[in-house]
Amino acid sequence: MCLSLRLCAVVGVSFCLSFGVQRPSQPAYGPPTTIATIKEKSINESSGLVASRTSPGVYWTHNDSGDGPFIYAFDTRGNSRGIFRVTGAQARDWEDIAAGPGPQANKSYLYIGDIGDNNSARDEVAVYRVAEPRLTVATGKLTKANAAATEPADAIRLKYPDGKHDAEALLVHPTSGNIYIVSKVLIANPVVYEAAAPFTTGKVVTMRRIGEIRVPSLFGGVVTGGSVSRDGRRVALCDYFQGYELVLPANSRDFNDIWKVKMTGFDLGKRKQGESIAYRLDGKALLATSEGKKAPLIQVEIEPQKGTKKKI
Repeated sequence: MCLSLRLCAVVGVSFCLSFGVQRPSQPAYGPPTTIATIKEKSINESSGLVASRTSPGVYWTHNDSGDGPFIYAFDTRGNSRGIFRVTGAQARDWEDIAAGPGPQANKSYLYIGDIGDNNSARDEVAVYRVAEPRLTVATGKLTKANAAATEPADAIRLKYPDGKHDAEALLVHPTSGNIYIVSKVLIANPVVYEAAAPFTTGKVVTMRRIGEIRVPSLFGGVVTGGSVSRDGRRVALCDYFQGYELVLPANSRDFNDIWKVKMTGFDLGKRKQGESIAYRLDGKALLATSEGKKAPLIQVEIEPQKGTKKKI
């Protein structure tokens, strides 16, 4: 992450919420709650987050640049559920993680975005697709020193159609498997890029520019994380200050219509440096982490509609 953006985050956090952030209408999220502290000491810069598709109540994360090709699983109590080295992957600047379909039907895949480019120097970026590892009691005892190996990962090589860009938000559509990257820019509108599945490994795919989106924040599109709900009807983004959500119009069958709607903002709680957001598997809550050791796991749940009772 660029130092100047980090300084802007520190200076601007007290001002951001007063500059045109529209409160969410539907759904509305309740106050943020810290439900756990991540206990695995090797997780010191949680930079991406996604709910496991095969182990309900478990989340996957990874560190920012400098750690190596490792992914970490933990549960909603903060306990480690597994540490894995991604076979065949390199970690230049991992920024986000997502889940989606892949080559084999009825199998869950993780997508890890090596998409960071603070100096706008990379001719291409990479997304590593790997079958989601199976978690057991034994994997919960793994350490970084004796991490298990994943199945071999596919390297999906991507190129922007209009130059080089820094980005930290990776999203994968749960049905089509299309990849979306949202650029990270200061005091400007970020741009959404799409790479349509299926992918041929070894071939560089030139992404399609979908268009700009407007983030209702004083500092513009400093987007640091993203997620798509499992039903493909909602998109969540975050920056250093809060979370945002876009909802696909009810009469729309084209997922890309979601980028045309006005996003709403919501509180994601106190985060030292927030770079991750993920839908809970049931879609009824969003979760976030922060960089730093013993990072909090923060949850915001959809508030029940009037006349209904909230489940405990």
